[in-house]
Amino acid sequence: MSRPEVVVHRDGDLLAAATAARLVTKLVDAQTASGSASLVLTGGRTGIAVLEQLRTTPARDAVDWSRVDLYWGDERFLPAGHEERNETQARAALLDHVPVDPARVHPMEPSDGRFGDDPDAAADAYADILASAARPEDHGPVPSFDVLLLGMGEEGHTASVFPGSPAVYERERAVVAVRNCPKPPPTRVSLTLPAIRQAREVWLMTTGSAKAAAVSMALTGAGEVQIPAAGALGKRRTLWLLDSTAAAKVPELFTPPLA
Repeated sequence: MSRPEVVVHRDGDLLAAATAARLVTKLVDAQTASGSASLVLTGGRTGIAVLEQLRTTPARDAVDWSRVDLYWGDERFLPAGHEERNETQARAALLDHVPVDPARVHPMEPSDGRFGDDPDAAADAYADILASAARPEDHGPVPSFDVLLLGMGEEGHTASVFPGSPAVYERERAVVAVRNCPKPPPTRVSLTLPAIRQAREVWLMTTGSAKAAAVSMALTGAGEVQIPAAGALGKRRTLWLLDSTAAAKVPELFTPPLA
């Protein structure tokens, strides 16, 4: 696994714009190298702001969106089209505005979908989608995503893997149902940390002073049971993209000049 790198931006708006530009470059490079690109989306204020920046930048057209495979790192187990679903927000922010191939967009099942109100079945179905997309060179049932985007909560959760929860101990399954989340809604579907670690690059995007302590702990050796974001590592690169307030307690060892 890669050693974490840190990039600090002055504020959240600049972070979102710079991350969108960085993402365009990464997707174009992946398509140049292999003909396609794979991206795992996240929700949250910063994750959606990045997609909004992608929608409005002229550089977005450098990406061949018909050759991007899109997945989600986690989802709120709510009805299709619900305003709090990550999929709903991502479609409004970006996906409805670029020529994606619907067959290459892979949302997690909603609570009124094929499996009804059964998040375990929805998790198993998503694991099957990932397994069908994995290639022999991925060495497992999860694709080696080009970029996997994540946020982080104040207590250190990432995707919907919360400190001390059953999901943080999962080692066999790629996708799990998550119940009794400390943040609403209580039921979700999430990639596990082993699945996240299959990505070539993991980008953790975090803003706000309330996140500063957890960011510092994640970068200075906290265990993933205590701070799940500490276990979100890319095979080639792990990139923390922070605003200046979230980076306030980052050790000098990690702190680069302000971007």
